Parts: sequence; structure tokens; C-alpha cells
Amino acid sequence: MKAMLYDAFEKAPTIVTLPDPTPTDDGVVIKIGATGLCRSDWHGWMGHDPDIRLPHVPGHELAGEIVATGKGVMRFKVGDRVTVPFVAGCGHCGECHSGNQQVCPNQFQPGFTHWGSFAEYVAIGYADTNLVHLPETIDDATAASLGCRFATSFRAVVDQARTGPGEWVAVHGCGGVGLSAIIIATALGANAIGLDLSEDKLALARQCGAVATINASTVADAVEAVREITGVGAHVSIDALGHPVTCFNSIKNLRRRGRHVQVGLMLGEHSTPQIPMAQVISHELEIYGSHGMQAWRYDAMLAMIAAGRMEPAKLISSRISLEEAAPALMAMDRATAPGISVITRF
Repeated sequence: MKAMLYDAFEKAPTIVTLPDPTPTDDGVVIKIGATGLCRSDWHGWMGHDPDIRLPHVPGHELAGEIVATGKGVMRFKVGDRVTVPFVAGCGHCGECHSGNQQVCPNQFQPGFTHWGSFAEYVAIGYADTNLVHLPETIDDATAASLGCRFATSFRAVVDQARTGPGEWVAVHGCGGVGLSAIIIATALGANAIGLDLSEDKLALARQCGAVATINASTVADAVEAVREITGVGAHVSIDALGHPVTCFNSIKNLRRRGRHVQVGLMLGEHSTPQIPMAQVISHELEIYGSHGMQAWRYDAMLAMIAAGRMEPAKLISSRISLEEAAPALMAMDRATAPGISVITRF
């Protein structure tokens, strides 16, 4: 199969030919129809993820068609169109039995714990626990864009933050995760505020439903700007970027008994950010993490998309080839273009 491979961190990936994968007894092999390019892939390429073993094929947002199944797979067959959460569970532990596969202690992540989807084919284990059937109304590129950013935002906004109609939701960072959060919060009847340093991203945030936007580089104090719009602060705040400044501001701009959800990864030198703990205590703030979404929760998200309440496809700004993805991956820390890039040509 054709695949993107790197054999050293921070070294330019190359496009190579590798052996086709075969399924485990409980797994499948998927022919990739589309796979998203995500900042998490850049973190992996930089060496920020201890699970990655070199040489490595990245890619964790995927959609495609099953071309082979293991003998123990019961719920899926060759020819089924599927996607998979970027955090997949073992199906056997206590967390998986409680329905919380996203925090399975034995979890695997395509593109991190094993070779991923920047290839013509990918092998996925524990298929009956983790795969999601795709409706015909959702194309591969849109489905691939759900796997990390949109699904993670859905769990963050719906399940973790418990966002309700009329609430103010501040979203710090208007990349793929942040724009997804704005779309979802808007679909729930909440009032989303987008914060970013890029006017292009803020313009797209308004197209996605944000009722207000803040350019954090042009205001004296982003926290006060949120308070001015909301009166006393946000009910819910999302750090969709993963930076000490956005994490601090996301907590600081909450009203009393507000809820902060950390979605953006805090890795490397950013892994221990400062937080306003005195405010957390005195205002009884709630702080949550959000790490992917279980396969069984996809039905709720897909139903809202099918009903036209959410349009994740509007986040796709470019459809690129596998060859074009290599330089795009290396430039993700400097990328300023709004929206999501999806690999659709192999």
C-alpha cells in the first residue's frame, strides 16, 4: 500500500510503499476514502506523544470501506462504510463496560499507538466495540472530519459541559475543534463567542454561528471582553487550542458556577499550565477534560447532522493528496488558513 512514513521525529515524512495490513481476529481492514489532517498529527510528528514508535504512519481521522474482517467480528462485514473514534477501547475493561471507551486504560489510537490512516489501508482492532456505521447521506470527507475534532467537540459541549439553550459559550481558538464547538453550541440554542488571533478564522466562526467574536490580539484583555459581551461571564468556556494563555483565560472568563472544558491538548512544555485556583474555589467552577467520544454516542451526533441541525462539511476548506499532506503536516504549527484539510486522493 501507499503510505506516509517518518522514521525520525521532526524529519520530513516520505511517501513509500508498505505491506498491506491484515485483520486480527476481532479487527478489520479499512480502505481509506478520506482522512483528516489534524494538529494532533503534528504533535505526534514532533515527538510529543510517548506512544509513538518509529518508523510511523500517522493519521487518526478516517472514513472508508471494510475490505477484510477477522473471524470474530459480528457486527460488521466487507463492504460496510465506517468510521472510528480516534480513541478506541478494548471492550473488556471496567471503563468499556461502563460505556466510557474514551478513557479505556488499554485504549488504542490509530496514528499514535499503531500505524494510522495516512495510507491506502488501515487495520482497526476490537471492531465490534469501536466501529461506527456511516449513513449514505454523509460522504467520506465529512465523516473523516468527525473523527477527532467534531466528535471531541460534541462530547465536550453536549456531554461534559451540559450546554443548554440561551447559555453563553466562549470558545478559545477557532481552528477545527473550536469551529466545531461553535457549530454544536449554536445547534443547541446557545450563544457562542469565538476568540482567536486571526480575522479569517473569526470570520469563519461567524459563518458557523458565533453571535460575537473577539480578536485576542487587538483587545486589552480577552477575559474582560468576554465579560463585557456576556454581562458577568460565560456559562461554558472551551479551550480548543491547548495553550497556557487560552487555558487560563477560558477558566478566568467564567461566571460563578461556570464550566470549563479542556479540549486542546496540553503537551510538552505546556503540560502544567497555571490556573486561577482561587476563583475556581470561590466561584465553584467546574473543570472538565474531554478526550474523544465513544462509538455508541455517534448516533446522536449523526442524527443531528442528518436532520440538518449541524453542517460539519462547511469546515472543510481543502481536499488534498497524500503527497500534499506531508508539507502541510510539517507546517501545522504555522498554519493560519481557516478550516480543515482532508486527504481524499491516494
